[in-house]
Amino acid sequence: MKKIIFAAIAVMAFGFTNAQKTRFGVKGGLNISNFSADYNTDALVGFQLGGFAEIKVIDKLVIQPELLFSAQGAKYSFDRRDYNIRLNYFNIPVLAKYYITKEFTVEAGPQLGFLVSATNDGDNVNGDYKTIDAGFNLGAGYNFTDNLSLGLRYTIGLTGIEKDRDYGFYGRGYDDTRSGVLALSLGYKF
Repeated sequence: MKKIIFAAIAVMAFGFTNAQKTRFGVKGGLNISNFSADYNTDALVGFQLGGFAEIKVIDKLVIQPELLFSAQGAKYSFDRRDYNIRLNYFNIPVLAKYYITKEFTVEAGPQLGFLVSATNDGDNVNGDYKTIDAGFNLGAGYNFTDNLSLGLRYTIGLTGIEKDRDYGFYGRGYDDTRSGVLALSLGYKF
């Protein structure tokens, strides 16, 4: 984890030294998230909001570190009752973004998420979830203008998000539960 954070800081520092090749922006959008787990879950709708830097490496390739607040989670049923698990994260993706044309882009890269809060139907369940979530992003985008863009991205969870725990009569917790998030966002570069 320290290596990833160090690499992200190094990329941002490189961007600041080459300010003429760096653009900053804000973005926000809709999340559709779910869990891949040993139990059945349904998608939950949330949002994301944050900022990014677009650091030009070569003509068509940029590195794009981001800082996003992301509302994620899933729905599940147990004992004939429906529950909503809401997990709020500060996510830090670092993406390699390639401009196929001036309008169309593709992107991929790792992401670290830091848990801010976890609730299950309003009840605090922070202790049931790990504080760090690692993922990998794949996405595409369309630039309407030099400033305004639309992005579609899927984040694949690489690590389990639930802590291993004992529920007594109900059995063990689900240590291998992973999150997945489909995000549609609108971005504006300055």
